[in-house]
Amino acid sequence: MGVINNIIKKAKACKKTIVLPESDDIRMLKASQKVVSCGIADIVLLGNEEVIREKAGDIDLSGVNIIDPSESDNADTYANELVELRKHKGMTLEKAREVLKDPLYFGCMMVKLGDADGMVAGAVNSTPDVWRPVLQIIKTRPGISIASSCFLMEVPDCQYGENGVFIYADCGLNPDPTPEGLASIAISAAESARILADMEPRIAMLSFSTKGSASHETVDRVVEATRLAKEMAPDLLIDGELQVDAALDSDIGQQKSPGSPVAGRANVLVFPDLGAGNIAYKLTERLAKATALGPLSQGLAKPVNDLSRGCSVDDIVNVVAITALEAQN
Repeated sequence: MGVINNIIKKAKACKKTIVLPESDDIRMLKASQKVVSCGIADIVLLGNEEVIREKAGDIDLSGVNIIDPSESDNADTYANELVELRKHKGMTLEKAREVLKDPLYFGCMMVKLGDADGMVAGAVNSTPDVWRPVLQIIKTRPGISIASSCFLMEVPDCQYGENGVFIYADCGLNPDPTPEGLASIAISAAESARILADMEPRIAMLSFSTKGSASHETVDRVVEATRLAKEMAPDLLIDGELQVDAALDSDIGQQKSPGSPVAGRANVLVFPDLGAGNIAYKLTERLAKATALGPLSQGLAKPVNDLSRGCSVDDIVNVVAITALEAQN
């Protein structure tokens, strides 16, 4: 995949520190070795060093920093900060110290306080378990109402998008976003396009209607989301509501939405709900033999990415590189 090679190259040029809280998985240990030996990022593994090194066996972890949350010099600092963040939810110092024994919470606090630049997890833990501390501690960027996800899609021999490269959003997190949520997803997806693919985003707010060709409350939601997104980021090229053929094909786009700055040229596709987005990325992946990289988090104040529990070592390496690149920005 040409895009991921470019991401790895950029990550190497300005190395960041990425924390991996799931040191009990052999794939994480192999990925740590590969990331460090290739110079992609500096790695922090969380866990008991003796246990980690015993599990690693012949895997060379030289150059990998290992931190045991239960013995860290920063434990008190993190606990006090967690109390400040969560005292409105009844967090006490005693509870905070207990919570921070969980490497996912400890890793998020490292990122929050700048002791790591980003975090990658999900090879062992479920998506809800990964996202819970992220939303409690790191939260969303100012002006963004919800965290969301995107897929970086690369379609071979494709004339559409950016020479076959697209951002699809949201395909993995928000089942039924409000107009405000959809607008935030669009703004975040534009940022993903710039950071991950060096693309100037042209955002299509997708629907089964183009410019009033159909009438339904779900169409109204996309129309309102488009209005809000334009209000939030007037410099962005964004249009909707657009059917996907109008968004991608220039002839159809100009026929259905003449004069649109996006129709027929879209490289960022914002789907009206999770069902549409998830189905679309999997269809593209299977039928067009596309490479689908994700789901990648977007809209967060600092970068954290969630892996599939079926991920390979190379998947982990790639997502670490992406997280490092996001941290540069």
